[in-house]
Amino acid sequence: MRKSRFATEQIIGFIKQAEAGMAVAEMGRQHGFSPASFYAWRAKYGGMEAEGAKRLKELESESNRLKRLLAEAHWTSKR
Repeated sequence: MRKSRFATEQIIGFIKQAEAGMAVAEMGRQHGFSPASFYAWRAKYGGMEAEGAKRLKELESESNRLKRLLAEAHWTSKR
């Protein structure tokens, strides 16, 4: 999976700027992202603060780690 060019805190900052009235297209031109990316971020991080977003990232990474362990255990049990 490709890593984002922007930190979660930056993304939340972009969302807050848009809520304050800045145009999404203008913000995208300034920072180098598409409006589609912004709306995907807003769907994922909308209403969160930086701490909540960090916790979400931690839970996602833990979930991925556990999925890998389960797949590995399942694969080795079939051998």
